[in-house]
Amino acid sequence: MRFTHQTLPQRVVFAAGESPAAVATEVEALGCSKVMLIASDREKELADPIAKEIPVVLRHEEVVMHVPVEVARRARRAAADAGADVLVSVGGGSTTGLAKAVAMTTGLPIVAVPTTYAGSEATDVWGLTEGETKTTGVDDKVLPASVVYDAALLTTLPGEMTVASGLNAMAHCVDSMWGPRADPIDRALAQEGIRALATGLPTVAEDSTSVEGIEQTLYGAYLAAVAFASAGSGMHHKICHVLGGMFNLPHAQTHAVVLPYVLAFNAPHASEAEARVAQAFGSRKASAGLAALREVLDAPRALRDYGMPQDGIAKALGPVMKAIPANNPTPVTYANLTLLLEAAWAGDPIN
Repeated sequence: MRFTHQTLPQRVVFAAGESPAAVATEVEALGCSKVMLIASDREKELADPIAKEIPVVLRHEEVVMHVPVEVARRARRAAADAGADVLVSVGGGSTTGLAKAVAMTTGLPIVAVPTTYAGSEATDVWGLTEGETKTTGVDDKVLPASVVYDAALLTTLPGEMTVASGLNAMAHCVDSMWGPRADPIDRALAQEGIRALATGLPTVAEDSTSVEGIEQTLYGAYLAAVAFASAGSGMHHKICHVLGGMFNLPHAQTHAVVLPYVLAFNAPHASEAEARVAQAFGSRKASAGLAALREVLDAPRALRDYGMPQDGIAKALGPVMKAIPANNPTPVTYANLTLLLEAAWAGDPIN
């Protein structure tokens, strides 16, 4: 074996039903006393109990999907005006992403409290959107110092969002099998992440209040994000970032739709990854295992269902081609990428 693996420094707390006390402990451990609490109006009921236990100097509710640069600028100004010394984010990937945008320029530490399975809380990856272009990057400053996972906060997550968000986490695992920096540790973490997600998601889809199912899914989502942070963004994520920024598509649903097409595209030229994914699903073939799970979950099926125009395929081809890593298992051409995007747009069956 010849590889270099970097593990990111972060505290992770699993505390079902105890997030207010757990967040207060993390803020205190950081030596901070002026909290900017970032949570959209939709997350107010979940954030209120946490707010009562921490020294909040500002509650910031402007959270927008894909983190537009102007939204980030306003949040940064608000943090400075309030004299905040720590950020607490309560919400999904967009909320965590906004906290990261503030941390990137201010250096403020983040305590992240996820309410979906987005995984952003465990990575040092940021994303900002300007116009139709979503730009992503890596910066040590945006990695949350602490993550508090409270399964009780996800018991009210709608079933459709649970499925889409969980499959977004699954996409982190799959991309980690062949990302630009993927190594054996990443693949091992990703394989266990797939197993956990494939176990937890059907349980939560059947009973949204199952704490056991939610915790299994959160565990899988965390492993997925850790693997992804190390392996780097592969073909799947590059496609979804371009499409999401260009057409303002919903993040999780876009990932859920595109994933099976990228897995089918790369698996024939990635034998180790294919075997690991199949084993994690308990299936003979990776694509068959994912297809069976998607059937159980009634997963999102077509990009056109989420507002992507058909003529957007041609528009996206160039930016996607530029973004896909050179070491992708299957060589990517305009022709085979067009076929992949057309199939994902229409929701065509995978042969």
